[in-house]
Amino acid sequence: MRKGAAARPVTPRRAAKKPAEPAMDLEVGRRIRDLRRTKQMSLETVAARTDLSIGFISQIERGLSSPSLRVLATLADVLGVGIAALFGATPKDDGAGGVVTREVQRAELKLWRTGISKQLLSPASSESRLNLFLVHLEPGGNTGDEFYTHDGEEAGLVLAGEMTLTVDTETWTLKQGDSFRFASRRPHRFSNPAGDANAVVLWVNCVTAAG
Repeated sequence: MRKGAAARPVTPRRAAKKPAEPAMDLEVGRRIRDLRRTKQMSLETVAARTDLSIGFISQIERGLSSPSLRVLATLADVLGVGIAALFGATPKDDGAGGVVTREVQRAELKLWRTGISKQLLSPASSESRLNLFLVHLEPGGNTGDEFYTHDGEEAGLVLAGEMTLTVDTETWTLKQGDSFRFASRRPHRFSNPAGDANAVVLWVNCVTAAG
C-alpha cells in the first residue's frame, strides 16, 4: 500500500433476492391457455366468470404473472377441470397404463411467491376427477388473506409440521397425524404458522365434473 493511502472500506454484501421462477410460470400459463382454447373460451368469457381482469389472465397465460392457489383454483373451476390439470409439465408414461406414478415422474406446481408447492402423486390427466397431492408449505407459506372456493371435496393428513386451516368462520391448528375433510364450496384458506419449519400435507381433491 502506498504511503498515506487509505484502505478501501469494505462494502457489506446485499442479501440475495429470492430467485424468480419464470419457467414454472410459463408452463402453467401455457397449460391454462391451451385448456381455454380447447374449451373454445375467450379471455373475455373467462374474465367474466372469474371476476379477474382480461389483462391479468393474459399475463398469467404468458407467464408474466405468478398466480396464487386461489386464482388457479378459480381458473380450474371455470375451465371445468381439477387443479391437477393446470400442472405445467406432464411426465412421460413408462408403460404403467395410467395406474402407477413413480417418484421421479411426479409433476410439480410451485407457487413460489406464496411458499407453497404441490406434487401430483396420481397419474396426470385433465380428465381425472380424483387427485392425490403432496403439499409442502414453507415457513409462513399461505394461500393469502382472501378465502376461496371451488368445485368438489377435499381431505388431507398432516405428515409433518403444522398447518392452520380455516373453513367458513372456524379455524383449526392441525399437527402431525391430524386430518381433515370438507366440501370445497365452503370458503377456506390455509397456512403454515411456523417460522422455522416446513409443513407437509397429503392432500386429496375430488371434483364432481371433469372435461
